[in-house]
Amino acid sequence: MDPRVTELHCIMPIVNVGSVMSHGILSYDDAAQLPHRSVALQPVQDKRDRKQVPGGLRLHQYANLYFHARNPMLYKRQGEVGSLCVIRVSTDVLRLEGTVISDQNAASDYVRFLHPRQWRTLDFDAIYAMDWRHPGDQIAYWQHRAKKCAEILVPHRVHPGFLTGAHVVDEAAKAALANCGFGLPICVSPVLFFR
Repeated sequence: MDPRVTELHCIMPIVNVGSVMSHGILSYDDAAQLPHRSVALQPVQDKRDRKQVPGGLRLHQYANLYFHARNPMLYKRQGEVGSLCVIRVSTDVLRLEGTVISDQNAASDYVRFLHPRQWRTLDFDAIYAMDWRHPGDQIAYWQHRAKKCAEILVPHRVHPGFLTGAHVVDEAAKAALANCGFGLPICVSPVLFFR
């Protein structure tokens, strides 16, 4: 795997962390069975609900992770970053049976779904770029924005044993996360949250 891939990310409301510590990171369908707060954008979820991974499950039957949480999804939630965390997940999930990677946002019309062994197909320079804007080139902007949201799709759930820690925007968010009973290491990482 690309050496930049040292952990995987899941953008999560801090209020959900107690449930995540018990049940793991769940697929959209499985999370719907439990009380939780969602950061999902409904038009995107409607599109994801209709999408099937070739030879696999529907998108909503996978727990989805990002290679890098500093992406358009988190950017759209700028007003909420104090109540969010980025759960850090072990790259060992890439070895789980049925796990799939996507070369861009899994809801994209042009996405390719790949076996984790095909990781060299992904554009990691685009995924880990600090900015995806391309002034004067709308097509490059759209393509880069989609690549920034490349995903790891784990069937049904990511077991809590794969969680390794979390990133938060500031000390207040760190205290809020610790108060939820999160016992793993918490890093204050403002740059990840566009600060």
